[in-house]
Amino acid sequence: MVIQILSFLLEVAAGLVSGACLLRLYMQAQRVPFSNPVGQLVFALSDWLVMPLRKLIKPSGKYDMSSLLGAILVQLVHYALLWALAGAAGALVLVPLLALFGLLRMVLTGLIGLLIVYAILSWVAAHSPIYGVLSRLCAPILRPLQRIIPLVGGVDLSPLAALVLLQVLLMVLAHLQFSVLGGMVAGMSVM
Repeated sequence: MVIQILSFLLEVAAGLVSGACLLRLYMQAQRVPFSNPVGQLVFALSDWLVMPLRKLIKPSGKYDMSSLLGAILVQLVHYALLWALAGAAGALVLVPLLALFGLLRMVLTGLIGLLIVYAILSWVAAHSPIYGVLSRLCAPILRPLQRIIPLVGGVDLSPLAALVLLQVLLMVLAHLQFSVLGGMVAGMSVM
């Protein structure tokens, strides 16, 4: 039970920090200003990690590689600690692969979270300053779907379609992870 509690707390902490790093990367790529409550939260959760990494990787172009590296490092540490908690001594080579799948899962679940909050705010608080930020973050995902899906009774169903597609991608990712890791574990046990 203690290991379950520790792994849950580790999952929450790693999710917050790596999620903040990924959101920071995405907000900068979308040129969303950080002078809003969402931006301030992202800075508060990720500055301690991203700013030292910026000394190693200078910002250039549209994407902030120090934020991406921060998210990757958090996921690596997260899965290395989970591996140690599980008492698995061998096959430490799987940790980077687990971290990669964890990072991809974090991206998809983060987009799902953004879309859910966006949809709720569009119904109840469309004039909120946070709604403007979420609208800019969700636009690249929703715009292609809005071209295909017509309004139904004046209601935009593109967030629902995006949520369904992201859920399908999560299922595909889980299947791929199971296939790759299952094959690697089976291959290692043969050796």
